[in-house]
Amino acid sequence: MVAALFIIDVQNDFTEGGALGVAGGAAVAANITNFLWANADHYCVIIASRDWHDAHNDNGGHFATDAEPNFVDTWPVHCVADTYGAEYHAALNTQQIGTHVLKGQGVPAYSIFDGITDDGEAVPALLDRLEIERIDIAGLATDYCVLASAMDAVATGRTVTVLTDLIAGVAPESSAAALETMTKAGITLVPGDE
Repeated sequence: MVAALFIIDVQNDFTEGGALGVAGGAAVAANITNFLWANADHYCVIIASRDWHDAHNDNGGHFATDAEPNFVDTWPVHCVADTYGAEYHAALNTQQIGTHVLKGQGVPAYSIFDGITDDGEAVPALLDRLEIERIDIAGLATDYCVLASAMDAVATGRTVTVLTDLIAGVAPESSAAALETMTKAGITLVPGDE
């Protein structure tokens, strides 16, 4: 099957020390790099997404500006366009990434399907154009953007696999629930080395 790899939001603000840092985020970045050296040629395209939020507004209510964030619908300021926090983590080698997707430009966005490529192409159109049949997913965070991206991917009718040793979540409970949701939706969960 013609396959794509999604690398979801491996950014400084989602790794240790970032505005919404996930424990194990830096290790995920390094592990994805190792995976790419061994497996990049298995994919027709490698697509990486980044949150890329506006600096001068609340991004459609996504940033908590008038009250404390509830960490469900509102969040601290993070991944502001053209800042260090929005950049890929240094441990992620981006040389083999063929397509970059920016999401959340002025609006809330969790799934890679909410973004557009540097060429202005929507992700569904890109997948259709390349006749992608299978999507593997890695990145951050399991319980939010990985979950949303995986659910949108499987909704397209494609075969979807989440590489469980190449993800990390915000919290153990919500990550476990996300993995269960994915499994029930028909998404396969396997370590990247399988």
